[in-house]
Amino acid sequence: MVFLDLLISTLTQGFIYALLSYGVFITYKILDFPDLTVDGSFPLGAAITAVLLVNGMDPYLVLLISAAVGALAGLATGFIHVRLGVRDLLAGIITMTALFSVNLQIAGSNLAVERAIDTIFTAKPVMVILGPMSLMMRKFIVTLVLALLVKLLLDLYLKTKSGLLLRAVGDNSTLVTTLAKDKGTMKILGLVIANGLVALCGSVVCQEQRAFASTMGTGQVVFGLATVIIGTTLFRRFSFVKGTTAVLVGSVFYKICIQVAISLGLPANLLKLVMAVLFLAVLILGEKKKGGAKYA
Repeated sequence: MVFLDLLISTLTQGFIYALLSYGVFITYKILDFPDLTVDGSFPLGAAITAVLLVNGMDPYLVLLISAAVGALAGLATGFIHVRLGVRDLLAGIITMTALFSVNLQIAGSNLAVERAIDTIFTAKPVMVILGPMSLMMRKFIVTLVLALLVKLLLDLYLKTKSGLLLRAVGDNSTLVTTLAKDKGTMKILGLVIANGLVALCGSVVCQEQRAFASTMGTGQVVFGLATVIIGTTLFRRFSFVKGTTAVLVGSVFYKICIQVAISLGLPANLLKLVMAVLFLAVLILGEKKKGGAKYA
């Protein structure tokens, strides 16, 4: 029973963070853009969520608002890079640094959401449908549905003309220009969508943990990159598997690895080290499978 509870909890975390991984998938794999904004837009979504929930706003509406504000963070990075001519890596660092102060202004260094306040896991619609279930199972089902819904919407978008142009920016930007489209605008659009998803993930994490911390974004870009690379490496030979599916599996697999490390008695203060080592191992494995090609 304890093992089953642990498995459900780990899968839930994998589903939640898949939302972040979708965002990193867009910037890293599709746009070929090393976007460090993630470490700022993730806690931004959480900060907005904590403040709005404390002030009595509907938790489902909070998800949309958090995603919209995160999209603005992506817009800022895109504007700095495309319109002001700042290098992609530096543009992300600038926005990430600015967002740290913005998040502190919004919610302070820490903000707790009281148990009496409804979240997406305890609000009336969920309670009506899943009421008899335990909170753990409600979290599992809600996050699974959310992860699959976002995946399906993203898959549908990538099949549209706009989505195909977005994919072309990373693979062949000349083609986009040939089609009389501004590749800079498409980059900005990609960053807007990606950071909207990252902030959405931050919002769900805040509602799941009922807390915001200004440092909760630290290392999220590493997690996102690792899950994307794990997923795409696992399914490299299966061309029929969509990128979003691979990323979802990568997120769950990564969370399972971390949980195994914790179960083996690894001290909590060494988790970031384990994340870094696992990321390095995945990079090396991926490089070997590509015949020595580099990721960065």
